[in-house]
Amino acid sequence: MNSTFQGQNTKNLTIIKWLTFLMFMMFAMTTDAVGVIIPEVMKQFKVGMTAAGLMHYTPMIAIALAGVFLGFLADRLGRKTTIVIGLGIFALNSFLYIVGNTFGFILTLMAIGGLAIGVFKTGALALIGDISKSTKEHTSTMNAVEGFFAVGAIIGPFIVTYLLSKNVAWQWLYVVAGILCVVLILMALLVEYPKTIKESEEPVNVKGALKMLKDPYALGFSIGAFLYVSVECAIYVWMPTLIADYTGNLVLIATYALSIFFVLRAAGRFLGAWLMAHFNWAAVLSIFSFLIFLCFLGSVVMGLSWAIILLPLSGLFMSVIYPTINSKGISCFPKAKHGSIAGVILFFTAAGAALGPLAMGAVSDAFGQNALYGFILATVFAALLLAGIIANLIFNPTKTRLQQLDESEY
Repeated sequence: MNSTFQGQNTKNLTIIKWLTFLMFMMFAMTTDAVGVIIPEVMKQFKVGMTAAGLMHYTPMIAIALAGVFLGFLADRLGRKTTIVIGLGIFALNSFLYIVGNTFGFILTLMAIGGLAIGVFKTGALALIGDISKSTKEHTSTMNAVEGFFAVGAIIGPFIVTYLLSKNVAWQWLYVVAGILCVVLILMALLVEYPKTIKESEEPVNVKGALKMLKDPYALGFSIGAFLYVSVECAIYVWMPTLIADYTGNLVLIATYALSIFFVLRAAGRFLGAWLMAHFNWAAVLSIFSFLIFLCFLGSVVMGLSWAIILLPLSGLFMSVIYPTINSKGISCFPKAKHGSIAGVILFFTAAGAALGPLAMGAVSDAFGQNALYGFILATVFAALLLAGIIANLIFNPTKTRLQQLDESEY
């Protein structure tokens, strides 16, 4: 199988790239704003923390299920159709938030939104391969795309905070996202997309996507994504709890610790786009994953004052890990299978986002509701991630496959 870009020109390429950037920014605005929405939901619907936590877990589970069961749509229907369908469902779903007046209804919208994200995100991830000229450019572009996701993670909570300060319901964040979705749909409909040309009649379906899990490259990169997201979620889900009672000299940094983390992660991802274009990706990942491990280890060993500095700082080093793992995992397969493999990795990504914080919470509860023990578990996740990335650097198992696909696909 291979893909060709029919009628490619500079204008189309620019529009497609910005469409992809803005899609990632838009859905990050909603998913990463959950942390500031949950307290409002608890007051509005009078639910406890366990129930309110479903605001995070429900869309993550839905994204995971959509990734593994619907990711193949990008390969069967084409990138453009898949993206338009996903964005259309997400837009309609977002506008319904303003009529939501029960907790169950809101959770239903969160679930549908997660499914829609899973559909258009796999389409967008597959599209990145179509517009890249090499596996190296694919990784650089993926880092830039995730940079816009990181920007959305900053914008979303800011919009919610601003709305609440003006006594406007948090649900209007989704109206903003819905309007942006409509703009993105118009962009998608007007631009010419690459057409995937298949040289065989190999079926593209759920069964084919699930068979990918037997491939060591798919499984290896998926496990890497799971471990990374478990580490990252430790910061924005549980760091505020860990440092909530801090009263020392660094109280100002503690107050803005999560914002500092998000800003450093965003800046680091744009830096990562440059790093991946100029240096060996495996070496960069090894150095940055080692620094992440040191940040977490220092936080649990050296005390809260160090954690307030080291945990936000880890955002700078985390920035390149996920987009590179995602890119290389997708690049290890022909372009005509990019939707399916993107869906498989997305499943493990969302599973890590749901199960990682859940495991940390359970461990913390087991030790007297002490968040420190949850971060000890997160440090173990970071150590496992580091071990896998170092093994990749030493043995370089992807070298031959990436070289072959560079020649045949790009």
